[in-house]
Amino acid sequence: MIIVPVKDGENIDRALKRFKRKYEKTGVVKELRRRQAFEKPSVTKRQQMIRARYVQRLLTMQENN
Repeated sequence: MIIVPVKDGENIDRALKRFKRKYEKTGVVKELRRRQAFEKPSVTKRQQMIRARYVQRLLTMQENN
């Protein structure tokens, strides 16, 4: 549970912003979205390989320039 202490005379909007920031840092929403649809391990691995090739290509292009 996330607890945000509110000081005396503090604006509620500021406390709400702090709560939202803490909530984002926990990664609850990201995890929920990731779990909504099952993805086969082979698909995940394939996407990682495609991303690795893309990053590698970018790095080699930067070295050539």
